Amino acid sequence: MSNMEDEYQRYLDMLDEYGIENITDPSYVVSNAVPLCSKESVNMFGATFIPVFYYVNFLLSYLGNGLVLFIIFKYEELTSVTNIFLLNLVLSNILFASSLPFWAKYHMSEWIFGLALCKIVSSAYFIGFYSSILFLTLMTFDRYLAVVHAVAAAKSRKRAYAIIASLVVWFISIIASVKELVLRNVSVKPYAGLMCDESGYSASTMARWRLVTYYQQFLLFFLLPLFMVMYCYISITIRILSTRMKEKCRAIKLIFVIIFTFFACWTPYNITILLRAIQISSTGEDDNSCSESQNLDYALYVTRNIAYLYCCISPVFYTFVGKKFQSHFRRLMAKNIPCLKRHVSLNSQSTRTTSQKTPHSTYEY
Repeated sequence: MSNMEDEYQRYLDMLDEYGIENITDPSYVVSNAVPLCSKESVNMFGATFIPVFYYVNFLLSYLGNGLVLFIIFKYEELTSVTNIFLLNLVLSNILFASSLPFWAKYHMSEWIFGLALCKIVSSAYFIGFYSSILFLTLMTFDRYLAVVHAVAAAKSRKRAYAIIASLVVWFISIIASVKELVLRNVSVKPYAGLMCDESGYSASTMARWRLVTYYQQFLLFFLLPLFMVMYCYISITIRILSTRMKEKCRAIKLIFVIIFTFFACWTPYNITILLRAIQISSTGEDDNSCSESQNLDYALYVTRNIAYLYCCISPVFYTFVGKKFQSHFRRLMAKNIPCLKRHVSLNSQSTRTTSQKTPHSTYEY
């Protein structure tokens, strides 16, 4: 018993040292033996795997999104609807990626950045994550309008429409992330040290908020976008097949790749989220078997990072598969690598003579 008392006293000393209030609710203090599920192996896996993946995601995101951003401002005009949406998508991914080095450091040791950054970084993380998904969906819907309803959409697809739609996406993402500002706190836990997590309320209240987060993620930020993406691209495919578009096969292949990649990257993570929500709501997190809980933890680590990787590279994926951005990229390379200049000049000339505007030129990008 003395060992337990020593550990508890060490915990109280840590609270005093860091000036953090002891938020233990006396009503939850029990004298019975409580079975604990040791997650040391899961935590070790996270401390090894997560920081590397986060740093890789951060670098890929800044390189890829930075390149897209540079090309937009150098070669494009921010008057078109597509470019406005693409700019917002890039900014949302940069916002999301900016939080990753903080979380990488956190997984390696403990939270050392203070309460303010705990709330700010958590909010930026979720705002960027949610808005990235919504902007991808919005770009798909806009592409559907431009191809399937080209005549009607020509009147409504104006700059004001793009700005208002973008503001709505940012508003929804911020509202969905408000709870991070409210619930995120820095606390001290025995053995773990300083933690940036959701705390300050009873266990039942925190469990309900976790359920809200999980179901919100699955329904609003996965299922709805997935249905919209599927419907829009199937409609676009049917429309393209009914035309005499020269590069019909290339456009359909591109659509298939986009749908498959979206589905492959997002589905495993969101199924894991749904399983975790069902686990908590059916029997309570503490009543489940330890092995089941650990398996879900491992699954969350892996599938979440696959989804995050797609979130970071999506602007590159959505732009550089298109002829227009490929042409801009070649021009940029030719300017900085003289030996490529002649080849790029010939290629650009060929592109200019063949890529005339058609009702389906959206798929020329």
